[in-house]
Amino acid sequence: MTQYNVTGMSCAACVARVEKAVSKIDGVNSCSVSLLTNSMNVDGSADSSAIIKAVQNAGYGASLKGKEKKSADAEDSLKDTETPKIRKRLIASLIVLAVLMYFSMGHMMWGWPLPSFFDNNHIAMGLVQLILSGIVMVINQKFFVSGFKGIIHLAPNMDTLVALGSGTAFVYSTIALFMMTDAQVRGDSAAVMSYMHEFYFESAAMILALITVGKMLEAHSKGKTTDALKGLMKLAPKTATIVVDGVEKTVPIEQVKKGDIFAVRPGESIPVDGVV
Repeated sequence: MTQYNVTGMSCAACVARVEKAVSKIDGVNSCSVSLLTNSMNVDGSADSSAIIKAVQNAGYGASLKGKEKKSADAEDSLKDTETPKIRKRLIASLIVLAVLMYFSMGHMMWGWPLPSFFDNNHIAMGLVQLILSGIVMVINQKFFVSGFKGIIHLAPNMDTLVALGSGTAFVYSTIALFMMTDAQVRGDSAAVMSYMHEFYFESAAMILALITVGKMLEAHSKGKTTDALKGLMKLAPKTATIVVDGVEKTVPIEQVKKGDIFAVRPGESIPVDGVV
């Protein structure tokens, strides 16, 4: 059984796609991918380079894990590093989104005042919304990188849907802004007001913010699960007592080999799998 690190997965569909790609390789008997730990176990005689290439062709990253891994390193691999990153993205997105909503909806729905500069200055209003929604999109660019990479590899995922939804709203609104500018130049005030209602910049930003909320909740739940796994790992013995030529010797658990005889005293935990 060979273990690999897999990066770039965001949903169950990604897991199924990686397993399908690897299972097609000659010499692979079984393949199991874990989204929780971003890892993959492959059983068979297939070459590791072929397996890594298959994962990369599917649109994800892969690397071979070390043959020997200390428990401390294993615990570090389970450390929740995603939740703090997503939390920062969410906070920044919500702050910018609040300002965007103030400019796009506040004055119409709740009569909130705007700076006098924006009085009848519809182009400036559109530009402010474009810039603010663009900032939210940059903050959450991971959706677009992962989503469009999936399209390139003919393997769309959940991020692809988010990127297409938000990107379409942004592009449509940008076109409406250019059309409104042209109408302003021509002095067609009716067309200007009509195009003002075609702005969906706040929708583009709202999609990203709401999906980021879901991502953070998912990462938080995942972190709780990995904390439980780390707790179980800490219960595992760090050493084993092996018997060599009738003499007991305590060695680190990583040094126990197949065929070794080990002793377990009353009350001790069994350090490795074996035959009693």
